[in-house]
Amino acid sequence: MRVLVVEDCRNLADLVAKGLSGQGIAVDVAYDGTEAAGKLGVNSYDVVVLDRTLPGVPGDRLCQMISTSNERSMVLMLSGAASPEERVDGLRLGADDYLVKPFDFPELVMRVCALARRQPRAQPRILRAGGVELDCVARLARRDGRPLELSGKELAVLEALMAASPGYLSAERLLETVWDENADPFTKTVAVTVGRLRRKLGEPQLIETSVGVGFRVPRPQPTNRAPPKNL
Repeated sequence: MRVLVVEDCRNLADLVAKGLSGQGIAVDVAYDGTEAAGKLGVNSYDVVVLDRTLPGVPGDRLCQMISTSNERSMVLMLSGAASPEERVDGLRLGADDYLVKPFDFPELVMRVCALARRQPRAQPRILRAGGVELDCVARLARRDGRPLELSGKELAVLEALMAASPGYLSAERLLETVWDENADPFTKTVAVTVGRLRRKLGEPQLIETSVGVGFRVPRPQPTNRAPPKNL
């Protein structure tokens, strides 16, 4: 999942970005509407957390631009205005959800995850493969019923690989999807994270590697069953 946080209060923007990153979500930040418009023009986001009051391009205008774009992102609009009229007005502009400041951070995380699941190109909430079950909203994973203690980034890598199954994802693609625009493309972070994830998933190995291609979670091969005997 990739999220753009658009908020002109730098402290709040950085806190939200840090908290979402801790959940394994790739987060970019824009501190005004003009910067946000530029990022939206070159990157694809699942969710945009959008402050309604922004310098540069106004939040209302950005919301309208996003809602009519071919690369449709879901919009969680933030505002200090709590009246029903203000909330309805924000939804009419194209916002998919509306959260009033101040807000509880766990609620923001759950709303972002719920919006990502409603995204037109989103995968199902529950992903399953090789005995692993991943709840993408609750951010919980199990293997054969055993809870897996995964970090936020490990969860996000597992989600990306299971969603792309049986296709491969290159290290570059994982870096783009799971980390953020400031990630070093020459870093070994992806390989290190996949290695830790493999150890925590246990045997049999769920993640395959193809040198020069990337990583994948293969789909199980169908079992060949003998045809039933005539009675």
